[in-house]
Amino acid sequence: MGSLPTMMPRLRPGSVRMGRIDRLGWRAGTCFDAYGLRVGVRTNSPALLDRLGPHLPPGWRACASPVVDEIFSVWVDPGGGGARRPSRVYAGRHRRARTADLAHAFAVLESEIRQSVAAGAERRTFVHAGVVGWRGRAIVVPGRSRSGKTTLVAELVKAGALYLSDEFAVLDARGRVHPFAKPLSIRGPGGCDRHARSRRAEDLGGTCATRPLPVGLVVLAEHRPGATWRPERLTAGQAVLEMLAHTVPARLRPEASLRALARVVSRATVLKGERGEAGDVATLLLRSLEETERDSRPRTGGTGAR
Repeated sequence: MGSLPTMMPRLRPGSVRMGRIDRLGWRAGTCFDAYGLRVGVRTNSPALLDRLGPHLPPGWRACASPVVDEIFSVWVDPGGGGARRPSRVYAGRHRRARTADLAHAFAVLESEIRQSVAAGAERRTFVHAGVVGWRGRAIVVPGRSRSGKTTLVAELVKAGALYLSDEFAVLDARGRVHPFAKPLSIRGPGGCDRHARSRRAEDLGGTCATRPLPVGLVVLAEHRPGATWRPERLTAGQAVLEMLAHTVPARLRPEASLRALARVVSRATVLKGERGEAGDVATLLLRSLEETERDSRPRTGGTGAR
């Protein structure tokens, strides 16, 4: 990934209606490419561009195109002249945040950009899921926010699995899942997003994957305190329907989404059930993937072969 070019991005005609926020006095901007979607960010404070890089989606690349598909705006109080005014974050012409905490403004911007890329990147299918790799295959854990997928991913990483993502399974047309290795966002006991901790895989003693992996196991596991992991194995049709509920572009590109999901479940075991504590389930899942891979290997030799 290179450094971001400093420029003022120009909108593709008719793509976004900027409305009244064009009058706020933008002074600097930049653009980047993420999975084929060109995104522009502009601000009234050029110094903010130097802080933007860590908040961009994994896999972004700087681009010099003056035409963008989506644009985001960050306005900060220039100071002076009385009371301080809150910073504001815009996605298109819609305000997404108004806060005096610039760190919170950046967090909102980061989240909005990731969601936009997940919906608009036509070369990939994004599924809300945590993902780890184990012995050449991926374990995908679909789930809505606060379903416990990040906690389970963290325990799998601590157990030795490679880290791919705690937010999206990024699927290609062949059904492989690509790394989207943003830092894990681990909420505190109260579950508050504002006080979540960012942890790298290395902080947990793990390693990030660097290449796409075929999916070996899909785990639909809802956390319930005290539950025992006794999952049922889903059919391919059931599995596609379950995963479709967590697929970001399902309504925008239903055919491509269904094809990608069908490729995944045709080669993977899909389990669904309630789970207890993540640490107790992580080892069981790694063992389950190993057993599935062992059972799927072709047997050779005749009677008595060892």
